[in-house]
Amino acid sequence: MEQVQPYIPQHKIRIVTAAALFDGHDAAINIMRRIIQATGCEVIHLGHDRSVEEVVNCAIQEDAQAIAMTSYQGGHMEYFKYMHDLLQEKGAPHIKIFGGGGGTILPSEIEELHGYGITRIYHPDDGRSMGLQGMINDLIQKCDFAVGQAKKESNESILAAVAQKSIPTLAHCISAAENFPEENATLLAALRDAGAQTAVPVLGITGTGGAGKSSLVDELVRRFLLDFPEKQLAVVSVDPSKRKTGGALLGDRIRMNAIKSPRVYMRSLATRQSNLALSKHVAEAISILKAAKYDLIILETSGIGQSDTEILDHSDVSLYVMTPEYGAATQLEKIDMLDFADVIALNKFDKRGALDALRDVRKQYQRNHNLWDSPVDDMPVYGTIASQFNDPGMNTLYKVIMDHVVKKTGGDLQSTFAITREMSEKIYVIPPERTRYLSEISENNRAYDKWVDAQVAVATKLHGLRVSIDAINSSSLEDKDRLIKGLQEAFEQEKLNFDPKNWEILQNWDAKKRAFKNPEYQFKVRDKILTLQTHTESLSHLQIPKVATPNYVSWGDILRWVLQENVPGEFPYTAGLFPFKREGEDPTRMFAGEGGPERTNKRFHYVSLGMPAKRLSTAFDSVTLYGNDPDLRPDIYGKIGNSGVSICCLDDAKKLYSGFDLSHPATSVSMTINGPAPMLLAYFMNAAIDQNCEKYIKANGLQAEVEAKIAAIYNAKGTERPAYQGELPEGNDGLGLMLLGVTGDQVLPADVYAQIKADTLKQVRGTVQADILKEDQAQNTCIFSTEFALRLMGDVQEYFIANGVRNFYSVSISGYHIAEAGANPITQLAFTLANGFTYVEYYLSRGMDINEFGPNLSFFFSNGIDPEYAVIGRVARRVWAKALAKKYGANARAQMLKYHIQTSGRSLHAQEIDFNDIRTTLQALYAIYDNCNSLHTNAYDEAITTPTEESVRRAMAIQLIINRELGLAKNENPLQGAFIIEELTNLVEEAVLSEFDRITERGGVLGAMETMYQRSKIQEESLYYETLKHTGEFPIIGVNTFLSSKGSPTVLPKEVIRATEEEKAYQISMLSNLHSAQQDAANEGISKVQEAAVQNKNIFAELMETCKVASLGQVTNALFEVGGQYRRNM
Repeated sequence: MEQVQPYIPQHKIRIVTAAALFDGHDAAINIMRRIIQATGCEVIHLGHDRSVEEVVNCAIQEDAQAIAMTSYQGGHMEYFKYMHDLLQEKGAPHIKIFGGGGGTILPSEIEELHGYGITRIYHPDDGRSMGLQGMINDLIQKCDFAVGQAKKESNESILAAVAQKSIPTLAHCISAAENFPEENATLLAALRDAGAQTAVPVLGITGTGGAGKSSLVDELVRRFLLDFPEKQLAVVSVDPSKRKTGGALLGDRIRMNAIKSPRVYMRSLATRQSNLALSKHVAEAISILKAAKYDLIILETSGIGQSDTEILDHSDVSLYVMTPEYGAATQLEKIDMLDFADVIALNKFDKRGALDALRDVRKQYQRNHNLWDSPVDDMPVYGTIASQFNDPGMNTLYKVIMDHVVKKTGGDLQSTFAITREMSEKIYVIPPERTRYLSEISENNRAYDKWVDAQVAVATKLHGLRVSIDAINSSSLEDKDRLIKGLQEAFEQEKLNFDPKNWEILQNWDAKKRAFKNPEYQFKVRDKILTLQTHTESLSHLQIPKVATPNYVSWGDILRWVLQENVPGEFPYTAGLFPFKREGEDPTRMFAGEGGPERTNKRFHYVSLGMPAKRLSTAFDSVTLYGNDPDLRPDIYGKIGNSGVSICCLDDAKKLYSGFDLSHPATSVSMTINGPAPMLLAYFMNAAIDQNCEKYIKANGLQAEVEAKIAAIYNAKGTERPAYQGELPEGNDGLGLMLLGVTGDQVLPADVYAQIKADTLKQVRGTVQADILKEDQAQNTCIFSTEFALRLMGDVQEYFIANGVRNFYSVSISGYHIAEAGANPITQLAFTLANGFTYVEYYLSRGMDINEFGPNLSFFFSNGIDPEYAVIGRVARRVWAKALAKKYGANARAQMLKYHIQTSGRSLHAQEIDFNDIRTTLQALYAIYDNCNSLHTNAYDEAITTPTEESVRRAMAIQLIINRELGLAKNENPLQGAFIIEELTNLVEEAVLSEFDRITERGGVLGAMETMYQRSKIQEESLYYETLKHTGEFPIIGVNTFLSSKGSPTVLPKEVIRATEEEKAYQISMLSNLHSAQQDAANEGISKVQEAAVQNKNIFAELMETCKVASLGQVTNALFEVGGQYRRNM
């Protein structure tokens, strides 16, 4: 494909880029914004999960020509139309809207959006015909017009609008100064005069690149808004332009959560010239904002170097932000700002050597200012960790700055912000002395392998000696007694080098083989003796062994096999966790999630009808995934019940799983949810408890009494009681619906309820995903700050231990999303296991016992058709078992790594979608041969729509056919003994351990996340794959080779599944009833949750109570206030 040349814009173009609300798919928009920058535009990038209002307000404040969005999670019609309407309403109809969303936005919808006024929505086929640069050229050409030209209105009316803080007018005036200063000379002169007549203080902030200025500014703004509820402030942020292209990344806005407030105006400026930290238009911008009479203006420069003192010309109070990582103390003598800054922040105070840096910077400040009479500790240098919620150092810095502002300008900004004498102290998730944990694991596992090699060498010698002794013994040599005696002495001498346990392995080898050859095998699972048949009979009447054992004779071969492979159910569990699979329970998962809880409940009953085990995998809509409540606001409304089920309260959870006995040993529920996992888990647990209350009520004939109590409760409240919408589907006996709108503790005696609750918690089976670490590495559905999210998960685990929850996984550590974002199989496996070991270290640091929490951890992998996927489970089990047994000293149950496989979504292509089932079949074969604990096969049409009933049945049929019809699958260890499998296992295992060492070099998993090591690696690997796919070097049948006569275009879905208006309307009205009926109880519960968070009590214990009465959005917002919202980055 010939290279498309970038279009050269005629005007300075500013474009806002983002991913839509509740949408974490930001890889595409990241690639797009880079190309837009390289084509000479200034890009204000907002990252993922942005509401229409945030994007529109940003575009208006920044006076952008265009908005470019990615929307991949459904709800795009409402989102784009609402954006168009809001731009009109807010007086900015000239701002053009562009978008894309893979195949999720259908051609008919694109046509409708174009008709509505959206400038252009790009379809994958546009990308194939135009190329990336071609699409960007088209976008930039369409918005290549000027902003800031002189208006027809009089200067007086413009000045009046500025004084009223009219945002479009302010934005226009700053653009006028940037783009048309001569044409607007008289207006700008009048604005300068108006600005000069006010006494608005300006706080100037400068510092080195990467010092964390944006996060620090965000924290200052947050505190200012809390401190002064009536006052307003403006932020001007400057970033450098690229000399080569003229483009710029205006990257400060993405880091700021506090600027969402209507009391904040923010404008990002590009320097538009090289080597300067400020734009020459800064003075004009500040004059305009002074004329608007903001109470405080914050000016932040681009971080270029050490001597950017230019900021002093524009500010009343100056703050210099640096980090402890400046090199030797002599470097401080070169920093001009240490001569001039009023206050110095030593940010990222958790870095090594921070206390020494604080001392050195204070001494340098003392020297520069000749303050020899003042104690060095009184110098205005403060350690801060801006990235940490409610950091004491940040509190002190804010107060000091505000005091300086009042002192120097006499402004009316007397702060009443309460501060303590605490210093910034990092709240460590992993204690600093444990940051080498991953390398310790790789050293431990390699040491085990070396020990195995040494023991195998001894065993081989011993076997050689034994064979020689037997051979001589049976010979007719004359002096054989002398020879045998010498060999026996050598044998005994060599045996001293042999581990007695390994001698026992060799002694028991024949008995072990016999156990699998006997017709029946007995083994113990949690105090139960199970008896299983060891063979199945084929149609040809042959006895096919379920577990085949090797026919090795050499002791060395036997020992190596037992120590590194072994039969299923024995350490190191390479071949599987249990001697045999459970009979009558395939690893098949039933997958559903669409519309309201009733529709998903119907789908669950449809796909599980007649199946002995009910293994329900639940997908939630993006409103739920981001911890929000359904709402009429169009950008939320469009997403209710699309691409997943809408669940916002306990009654939704009861309806969702109604008719399934959640305490039955053959029922397990998997919930794919991340940030709001503790709330969804509390809803699930309470639904299960109330099911058992219902069973108790029926068993004791209390129905009439309970119904009367419920009627009385609702009569007193005067609100409508929630109900299951529509007919119950076949298979749903109504279990779980008797107590809709109430909980068991309202209708049963306290002691009865407490007993039912205690029993239920011990019975429920399933998993909640909750893996916050992979969020920041790949998936982006982060809602809380990492530290707080991990604390919540630790609280869940502590609650599980305290309440004996042994059959439910507190976290499913997920590699699926790492693979989906583009990682190769080794990176997926290494990152996921590393995340797993991070939970181990964190939970240990909280004082939990590994044998108590180990069994509550599970894993979730994707598998593609790369060769490494044939052994992903084997390697995971082996690495985990060796580490848990030999390094952490865990018991057998904790050593067993349980994992779920979902076939690859990345190998579902929107062209020739029928071929997707062939790929899925091959992947299912890998997973089943590798003895996965459960398996979810993707539907072939998932590349283009929410799967239909027909496609879900086909997906389930794939694994049912393998499990029940494929003869070789009757054997449960078919991979063992294959040379390529053994070779692959060793290669992948070593590759994983090497990646552990690379992560250690970057400070462990959390340290690597700070420098975005994982995210960068995933993106590189993704781009590598996409490039090979694009050039055809990596052949994909029906996508880039073996195309149909029509060229294999993107397939349009025959049936598009969307939530209905009735479902959305019911969710909103039901929620409204809940809020009015439970207002007082919810407020009280939320206060208790917040109190638990602040006082370091177990938050999940409070959530279990509060989630009975509060909705998901209420709890999420309450936790934001005490735990800190996630802060996005590029």
